[in-house]
Amino acid sequence: MRRRFRDGDAVTFDFAPMVDIVLLLLIFFFLTSNLGARQNALPLDLPRASTTVQETPALPIVSVDRGGKVYLNGKETTLTRLGGQLKPLLGTSGGVVGLRADERGNYGTVVRVMDEIKKAGGERLALGTRTAPAGGK
Repeated sequence: MRRRFRDGDAVTFDFAPMVDIVLLLLIFFFLTSNLGARQNALPLDLPRASTTVQETPALPIVSVDRGGKVYLNGKETTLTRLGGQLKPLLGTSGGVVGLRADERGNYGTVVRVMDEIKKAGGERLALGTRTAPAGGK
């Protein structure tokens, strides 16, 4: 049985489902905006490069700061624990590991980190840099 509206009938609109959808969208955007910020959480002075490639979110990122502290995905770790923490993450990244090191940091520490990545099963490194200005240095 169909009901036909007459000119005098009032049409109502329920705003509750729309409010639910807007809140879900807000939550989604808040969560996704925080995930992108984790890569730049450490204050590293990265070396400059003339060309860069965008980072992949699933990549495990190993960072070395100026003082020689080592971080895995933004959480501080040690060289001895790095390999064990990195192994489970290498399966999802296909053996690729992102390495971000401070430009003025200790070169020896970076080499030791690279050795630990290799021992853990890392096959390729994606080196983190920042884009050089268009006019030169």
